[in-house]
Amino acid sequence: MGRTGTTRASVRDVAARAGVSTQTVSRVINDSPQLRPETRARVEAAMAELGYRVNNAARALGTSTTRTVGVIASDATLYGPSAGIAALDAAARAADRWIATAYADAADPDSVTEAASRLLAQGVDALIVVAPHTVTLPALRAAVGTTPLTALHTGTGADRQRDAAALAIAHLRSLGHRRIARLAGPADWLEATARDEGAEAALTDAGLSADLVWRGDWSAATAAALAVEVAAAVRAEGGPTAVAVANDQMALGLIAGLARAGVRVPADVSVTGFDDNADAAFYAPALTTVHVDIDGEARRVVAAVLGLPEPAAPAEPALVARASTAPLP
Repeated sequence: MGRTGTTRASVRDVAARAGVSTQTVSRVINDSPQLRPETRARVEAAMAELGYRVNNAARALGTSTTRTVGVIASDATLYGPSAGIAALDAAARAADRWIATAYADAADPDSVTEAASRLLAQGVDALIVVAPHTVTLPALRAAVGTTPLTALHTGTGADRQRDAAALAIAHLRSLGHRRIARLAGPADWLEATARDEGAEAALTDAGLSADLVWRGDWSAATAAALAVEVAAAVRAEGGPTAVAVANDQMALGLIAGLARAGVRVPADVSVTGFDDNADAAFYAPALTTVHVDIDGEARRVVAAVLGLPEPAAPAEPALVARASTAPLP
């Protein structure tokens, strides 16, 4: 049975219960390989019986590690960043680590470096940035010194973002669309840049124009407001017959705004999204989008920043065809 009252079990209590030294308990806490399995099991059983909780600060004094990954996040109301934080938390726990999160205005270098300072003061072992901006990442790299730093969806992760955006264009082309517009994300987001590059390359390689672009802020509300301009373009002679949207939330807003403007999806214009969020199948019409393996990407990033063995590679992006796209009449 665990202890009663408000007194927390100590290392000495665990050692006494398990019949070992306090040094042996410390080795179990710090995952030392120099222990017999039966000894480790006996100490872990004593911890469970006493309800012992590891004091992370105390462990850091003896090991120079808190087993904590700092996550700098922004715009958590948006699907992409919130899904990224959740995926990083799961990946860290699977690696027997946990995350400490600080929120910042990702477009403000001072806000981002302040968030990093708060996390570094907690002794985090590494830093991961969710939704990095082009103007803040260099400043952050300069501020964190020798602490390992990376960002979600950079490196090979950015390549997968580009590939996913190209899949949406390829799908629309396969349906006969040749005048394909884009509703892009904010130009100062690295993820938006990668998705822009993938879509633009796919259009250019196919000999199609990549010039018709609107920019949103990832939100459904802004996309709904832009739908007035998109509807006018669709109705114009030689206007777009399809729009590739840089995330599902903007696709939702665009479809709703087009409906209010009397433009039917997909009868008048096909629309694709990006992310395959949990609600995409329930849009009206159900959204054709590209699925990216955010969980696999989080595992890759956590392992890389902590110097752990490389996990299985994230799954390749996949086009999920639903009712918001149709063949060109």
